[in-house]
Amino acid sequence: MSDGIQRRVVSLWFPQLASDRVLRQHLIDAPFVLTLKQKNANRIYCLNGDATRKGLHRGMSYADARAFCPSLQSAPADPAQDERFLHVLRRWAMRYCPWVGLEGCDGLVLNITGSAHLWGGEPAMITDMRRRLAHAGVSVRIGVGDTRGAGWAMAHYGEGIAPARDMLGTLAPLPVAALRLSDDMSVALQRLGLRTIGDLASAARAPLTRRFGPGLLLRLDQALGHQSEEITPLADPPHYGVRMTLPEPIGLLSDVMAGTERLLVQLCAKLKAQEMGARMLCVILRRVDQDEQQVELRLARPLRDAKRILPLFERGLSEAEAGFGIDQLRLEATQVESLPAQQISHVSGRASDKLDDLISRLGTRIGLENIQRFLPADSHIPERSFIIAPAAYSDPQSGWSSANPRPLCLFPPEPIAGTGPHPPNRFRWRRMSLTMGRATGPERIAPEWWLSDENWRTGLRDYWRVETKQGRRLWLFYTPQNPGWFVQGEFA
Repeated sequence: MSDGIQRRVVSLWFPQLASDRVLRQHLIDAPFVLTLKQKNANRIYCLNGDATRKGLHRGMSYADARAFCPSLQSAPADPAQDERFLHVLRRWAMRYCPWVGLEGCDGLVLNITGSAHLWGGEPAMITDMRRRLAHAGVSVRIGVGDTRGAGWAMAHYGEGIAPARDMLGTLAPLPVAALRLSDDMSVALQRLGLRTIGDLASAARAPLTRRFGPGLLLRLDQALGHQSEEITPLADPPHYGVRMTLPEPIGLLSDVMAGTERLLVQLCAKLKAQEMGARMLCVILRRVDQDEQQVELRLARPLRDAKRILPLFERGLSEAEAGFGIDQLRLEATQVESLPAQQISHVSGRASDKLDDLISRLGTRIGLENIQRFLPADSHIPERSFIIAPAAYSDPQSGWSSANPRPLCLFPPEPIAGTGPHPPNRFRWRRMSLTMGRATGPERIAPEWWLSDENWRTGLRDYWRVETKQGRRLWLFYTPQNPGWFVQGEFA
């Protein structure tokens, strides 16, 4: 930085970031905390101002907090959502300067060098920040200094604007913890009588380095501006979108498909460079009358192959109304997933690709969620040995093999007449008189005691595979504890 321009840094600290995020959606006028399970106990993760005034603090056991404050309300913490909310605040802060980075998990750091005058100076800029964040229901502490360390110290321990080129005079009365030191190091320095940054700055450097290492004085020099500390802004996520403006309006389906193909080639090249695949695509057709129509395509698997994607758009584009003509095409991948490069051969993936394309075609008509598949589950109970999941959001799994065959058609148990532990020679089922030809079994299945299932309250079941002379191949079971026979399935 040249002598004529003094570097200035703003530090924004959100001490109640997590609770503010929740209370913005559900306003609660009472002590409120977010809890997180730590070391086999629910502890306070974040709390609002009312809870702080009741004497509660972070890390406190939730049971102790309820004892101190019976009216306490709580909700489970979600650190992932808090992180996303902090990224939203980062994008908002870019209205003040383009150089915005994260400061831990609850703060932001802004390099406002050369941009404060656009807001009428630093005091006016800070006032605008406070006003907008207060209106959004987000509590904040703000510090301004020449360095990143000075801004952090002011936000956490001073909250104000440090005069330019006088960091030592401003930071001297602040505690040594304002240098972003660990708790153990701060306590050790206080035991030596070094309680403030001014005490530390006036102490001999060599003994401090021998005892605490170079990290202590590095933090001091960074706060005072003797050592540089850069602010690294987060890169904006790549935008997977392309467009084409046409010199003359078009209206034929073949022309629209040709334009879409050109856009797909460009978009798939972007996706390939980032090793990503599209799960949801949207073509936006702008007509000459400024009206827009959208054609959305949801894929069963992430793709970046233009030749496979283009035919899937044909049905949707054929239903679009061109009006007096279309003069612009835009194609966006609105949902993407990681799709790393894989080793391929002349036979790998062909059957799977055709099935995925079929699911995508059917999904455009009836919805991807309505195309489902069976997946194996870890249970020996027949009714719990499988789950049903959307085919587009699950992978076919092996593991269906079993030591004993299972019927393809499974239904709720249907009682039949019979006595004794062996299958009856003659019985009626669904208005049919059946005669047993051959029986294989029994296979004893015990209930899963850790699950409460009304259908298994009768206890053990002895299953038999019965082939009748009429051609029916049934799955019967006998309940020894409450004698009775039932039919539960039929083999193909």
